[in-house]
Amino acid sequence: MTYARYLALDELLACQHPQSELDDEMLFIIIHQTKELWLKQMIRELQLAQSQIRSDALVPAYKALARVSRIQAVMTLSWDVLSTMTPSDYTRFRHVLGPSSGFQSDQFRTVEFMLGLKDSTHLKFQEDRPEARAAMMTALTEPSIWDDTIIALARAGIDVPLGQLSRDWAQPHVFSPEVEAGFLQVYRDTERYWELYQLAEKLVDLDDAMATWRHKHVITVERIIGGKRGTGGTAGVSYLSSTLSKRAFPELWSLRTQL
Repeated sequence: MTYARYLALDELLACQHPQSELDDEMLFIIIHQTKELWLKQMIRELQLAQSQIRSDALVPAYKALARVSRIQAVMTLSWDVLSTMTPSDYTRFRHVLGPSSGFQSDQFRTVEFMLGLKDSTHLKFQEDRPEARAAMMTALTEPSIWDDTIIALARAGIDVPLGQLSRDWAQPHVFSPEVEAGFLQVYRDTERYWELYQLAEKLVDLDDAMATWRHKHVITVERIIGGKRGTGGTAGVSYLSSTLSKRAFPELWSLRTQL
């Protein structure tokens, strides 16, 4: 066993196939491939955290969730590297991307689904990739980590509407005043519900980091292409800006006003 063989470096370093000779295109590819590797790890950590939450092993779940938020921070910093590419640099090779777009990332959508931000329309981009589509479908149709947390809240003896405990999991979570009230009990009696309280704060870390990532994405795209349409037919900056208000765990944000 060698370092290169263990990490499959020959295969890994042969995965970059720029369509031009421009240095900036290689940077563009490596940045996005690196993000996909981190997304792969995030999915593993979220799966682990969900299995632990489902078995009421809340404290062990903190580690996986903390790791995800650290990965999110690294991914956000990578926008700073990409922003060293100027609009003129990007224009020289943008045409080779064709209709491809980060909007089509199956792993990013799988992460969103696992957090509870579910939208089945994204499945259509994976019709030629059955394994990727199947992974997305699993995340879409199973409870999200927020669903699992709400169910754990009920197991702790706090009243939760039955509709939050058994529903069509493929539908996005809708803000629930009753769920907010349940977590208010947790936040008002942290000593009694310490494990749930800490779990909730770990989830807020994820939502916070996702919002920061989205914001930096918008700024970077605006810096490089301005108000032009994105590849893949998206509206570019205007579409990305519309995602900034997304929150996977809305009740954990709204309850702060009530405390």
